[in-house]
Amino acid sequence: MKAVVMKKVGGTDVLDFVDRPDPVVTPGHAVVEVAAAGVNFMDIGVRQGMAWTEMPNPKVLGVEGAGRVISVGAGVGDLAVGDRVAWVYAPGSYAERHSILADSLVKIPDAVDDWTAASIMMQGLTASHFATDFYPVQPGDIALVHAAAGGLGLLLTQIIRLRGGRAIGRVSSKEKVAIAKQAGAEHVIVDAEGQFAEEVLNLTGGEGVNVVYDGSGPKTFKGSLDALRRCGTLCWYGPVLGGPGPLDIMSLPKSVKIGYAVFFDHIHTPELFRARTRQLFGWIEEGLLKITIGGTYPLADARRAHADMESRATTGKLLLVR
Repeated sequence: MKAVVMKKVGGTDVLDFVDRPDPVVTPGHAVVEVAAAGVNFMDIGVRQGMAWTEMPNPKVLGVEGAGRVISVGAGVGDLAVGDRVAWVYAPGSYAERHSILADSLVKIPDAVDDWTAASIMMQGLTASHFATDFYPVQPGDIALVHAAAGGLGLLLTQIIRLRGGRAIGRVSSKEKVAIAKQAGAEHVIVDAEGQFAEEVLNLTGGEGVNVVYDGSGPKTFKGSLDALRRCGTLCWYGPVLGGPGPLDIMSLPKSVKIGYAVFFDHIHTPELFRARTRQLFGWIEEGLLKITIGGTYPLADARRAHADMESRATTGKLLLVR
């Protein structure tokens, strides 16, 4: 089979499209023929040496995708050959075939196609965590969503609206305004330098927002704090761009709360994983959640997919497809 491996830490040039042995099914696992693999900033972080450092190179990148079961190992009672399945974290997903723990797979409803299923897993479950567990958005709450035209931002904005909240989006260029508004952002701020807090305060009558979802790195940290109202919540995420550095907790303003949100805490059991995913699929089937696929690339073009994502010029979800 073909797969995308990183041969060492570095830029996109360290990615190679190579032959690898076909996976062999083992107890508790299923081998899946991958129809689409999601491209995530996590993958870029791995390529840059920020994660998976304990795994020797060359190693296959990717964690998320959708496809069809082609063999089932002993002890797997709820999957059969031919089932369409999706997964959110199975290292090695940039490949034509992959052996995945059965508990990490969820069946895809007939009404949801493979590309949509692959697009909703990592970013959909992350957005669900942010708006339901980490900060449960209530009717009337106002949220500031950074990178509102990205795959996560578009889903997060829609879930905020589903829960009765209102969203202010921040995007890096005027070309991204329309897509953020289509997702339900009431206002969209164009800002690439971290100078957005004053506009947020103006839009909220000087009060600030209830919650900020910020995965944009250190450049936006102070502005996000400034944009919060009293007792507001800052949801920080996205390790690839780095953290804000050491904090003096006694210097935090307005009794705000800060936390680092990790989507695994949303799906820490197989039962929760399947329940949360069923909800996302249900919203899609009902037409309440729209998926924006911003780019599809042949598996062999993973270098270009990474470069496009790093350029910050893309919108929506990027996929590597068969």
